[in-house]
Amino acid sequence: MRLSSGLGVAAVAAGLLSVGAALLAMRDASLLGAVVTLAAVCGHAFTASGTPRVRWGAAAGAGMFALVAAANLRWSRGWGTGAGEPARGRAYLLERWLEGMDRQRLIAWGLVLGVLLLAVAVSALPARGGRHGVATTVLAVAALVWCGLSVASTPGEPPLLDLIAAVWPGLLAVLVTAGVLASSGWRSDRHGLLPTGMILLALVAVGTCSDLAVMWANWWTLVRPAEDAFLQPGIMVSTVAPAASALEMSSAVETAVTLGGVGLAVAGALRAHRETEGR
Repeated sequence: MRLSSGLGVAAVAAGLLSVGAALLAMRDASLLGAVVTLAAVCGHAFTASGTPRVRWGAAAGAGMFALVAAANLRWSRGWGTGAGEPARGRAYLLERWLEGMDRQRLIAWGLVLGVLLLAVAVSALPARGGRHGVATTVLAVAALVWCGLSVASTPGEPPLLDLIAAVWPGLLAVLVTAGVLASSGWRSDRHGLLPTGMILLALVAVGTCSDLAVMWANWWTLVRPAEDAFLQPGIMVSTVAPAASALEMSSAVETAVTLGGVGLAVAGALRAHRETEGR
């Protein structure tokens, strides 16, 4: 139990460092802190008291998010190898766009698998009902509607069917997360940590799907045949990282939401189980 508590404290400390690094535009340091945070959350769940299904489901879910963060860190370092090189024209830009979309799809698939593993722990909790269940069901429907509207209103007017075919991993992530969000309210702990964590993960899923849709729409706008127009030379692409003194609020918020969502969902599942067992 002491080991589990120590890992929980380590997860909070590493998470704060990760958010701080993201705020200071230190992307690699932020991703490394995220890996440490999620690994500590995984260890906290695995060493906590409770039935194996709850502990292993929560630990496996956090572990999957840690693997995605590690892959993202490796991808980020590979992306930065050409930061000092000038953009090599349209083909280079299209290649980088495709790499960005592959990265977003990786995040979406990691979110799907991580949430499904968390769902194993959530499903092992007894149903309680109450206001939390009604609220999370309404929020789950709202997340689905929000995602649908964001995809349908993607700028550039790309073909809707082609857009859906390109972003379906993101749509699947939203659907799975919304389903677990709706279920989490009926099995919530007294403090509502579990549904709060799932709400944050639903925000991450909607944001991932929306980002993927925008990236694909921009790519489609660039590669579609021009009508009565000529492609103008001199496409400018910024490959230089932001200054170290610049504050990246959006990146810090995104990091905080992701880490907070996983941490609260795991802590809420473990707490709900302890409350059920009367410990």
